[in-house]
Amino acid sequence: MKSMLLIVMILIIGAFVVGFQLSNANKMEDREKKALMGKNRKNLPTATFAGGCFWCVEADFEKVDGVVEVLSGYTGGHKDNPTYEEVSGGGTGHVEAVQVLYDPEKISYGELLDVFWRHVDPTDPDGQFVDRGSQYRTVIFYHDDEQRRLAEESKSVLEESGRFDKPVVTEIVMFTKFFRAEEYHQDYYKTHALRYKYYRWNSGRDQFLKKVWGDEQQRIMSFSGTSKYMKPTDEVLRKKLTPLQYKVTQREGTEPAFNNEYWDNKKEGIYVDIVSGEPLFSSVDKYASGTGWPSFTKPLEPDNIVEKEDRGFFMVRTEVRSKYGDSHLGHVFPDGPPPTGLRYCINSAALRFIPKEDLEQEGYGEYGGLFSGKK
Repeated sequence: MKSMLLIVMILIIGAFVVGFQLSNANKMEDREKKALMGKNRKNLPTATFAGGCFWCVEADFEKVDGVVEVLSGYTGGHKDNPTYEEVSGGGTGHVEAVQVLYDPEKISYGELLDVFWRHVDPTDPDGQFVDRGSQYRTVIFYHDDEQRRLAEESKSVLEESGRFDKPVVTEIVMFTKFFRAEEYHQDYYKTHALRYKYYRWNSGRDQFLKKVWGDEQQRIMSFSGTSKYMKPTDEVLRKKLTPLQYKVTQREGTEPAFNNEYWDNKKEGIYVDIVSGEPLFSSVDKYASGTGWPSFTKPLEPDNIVEKEDRGFFMVRTEVRSKYGDSHLGHVFPDGPPPTGLRYCINSAALRFIPKEDLEQEGYGEYGGLFSGKK
């Protein structure tokens, strides 16, 4: 009995020590972030978003690598220095919002837009989840023309993705002035953890986001800037793709050799993901491998290619997938020609070919230089 009590006491003390260490680690991290913020505040770019309850929006952005500080407050209205009671009452024109100070070397404004879209319901014009009223509507407040352009572009891409069956109604508005909320609202998810978790669960926010995004919610897939490609919903894909294209890209299928669209294609142009449209390969790097599938010595955009170990069919191979569309493309083998020695063996059904003369009108004009001077 005494030995059992001793074990229990040791476990309690151990838990206390671990908790104390974690608490100290969190405090040190907060101090480091605040020190960096204070030192570079004037040089840090700012993004401003409204997505319903600012407790939740602040908590979501503070978990993102590259975000230095998030402040809860009010903006968009006509009253100076409003109180929480005034704003929540709906008479000031303000919305609950957050200002995000971020390190552009670690995260871009486009990626912050991705985080925003994945944590709100952009189709609700009258509030967010349990919080009703215009003071809880979704708004992107742009600070300059570049932020406005990226916000409008990201909204258009989201609308065209088919992710939602209702219109995206999030407003894109010029930023004017931000009023910091009362101190007890700052870091509410930390200072009132139990109350915050209870509120968040009962708000229905996370349940909605899980239903719409599933496992994709925490993965940044840019809607804007140079990474404007994304994967549509499964419902949209089933309508958009042929049965073979769906089988190859979504079920890791393989099309017949020598009986596919591009294995012997000799035209000049680029190959993009049939699902997302992201650029993948170029005819400049295509060669006749004799295998019956399109083969390339290297990707056009290496950052758009993801390699994974594939142990199917009683062998070990390296699968090739697209980054944003998450499409199965094919495999890469070490038996290709110089200079890379690689053979990217790709299914035609995973690709869409864009001839060099159509690059500009298709939105891929930057790749026209690959073929300049060639007949």
